[in-house]
Amino acid sequence: MGIADAGRAVVSARLYGTGSAAYGAIGMGTSTTAFSAAQTALVTEVKADGTGASGVHAIPSGSVTASSVTTTVTNDTAQFVGTVACTATIAVTEAGLFNADTNGTMLMRQTFTAVNVVNGDSIQFTIKIKNA
Repeated sequence: MGIADAGRAVVSARLYGTGSAAYGAIGMGTSTTAFSAAQTALVTEVKADGTGASGVHAIPSGSVTASSVTTTVTNDTAQFVGTVACTATIAVTEAGLFNADTNGTMLMRQTFTAVNVVNGDSIQFTIKIKNA
């Protein structure tokens, strides 16, 4: 998982009480391009129907459950879990966490081996960000 530079700035500002909305929207995509900290969006974001997302994230913040979980010490990891019902055949290979349902600032992006879904399938994303 890579943390985007723009996301670091938002997190820093939120720590001292300024800045934008909390993170909680999850986007999915089909690119396998390597992560770069300068990225501000998923490379090839798609919606549940497989069409280009134009910054509209597959799982809006109201459908994502955010919580603190324990990895090493109590509550050292932020966890975001969301599920999307797909209505097309998609080879999902990237996911990202955003602070708005449309566009927003990307905190992180991860690529992975293709998860192939077809119409009627659901895919669940669990994103964990550990306080180092």
